[in-house]
Amino acid sequence: MTFKGMNKNKLRKQRHQVKSRWYYIFWGTATVTVFAGQMYVGSGFRRMAESLDRVLDAPIRMDIGIPHRRHPMMVPEMWDPADPMVIR
Repeated sequence: MTFKGMNKNKLRKQRHQVKSRWYYIFWGTATVTVFAGQMYVGSGFRRMAESLDRVLDAPIRMDIGIPHRRHPMMVPEMWDPADPMVIR
């Protein structure tokens, strides 16, 4: 192989490595878009975690006291089915 032939091989191989500027614009844009999406999802996850922490840090209140009076529209505990006010 002569020096001239090696030069042609080198140019042929080098031509395959040359990328157009649109290649770099596309992959640069894709990289920035993926990064921005990950930042958006990450910030939403952080906000959700903070909200869950606030809920879990709140005190749990339990009322185990005297039962309150029943609402008058509720069926009484001891009702008579023969009562004329009962719908049959």
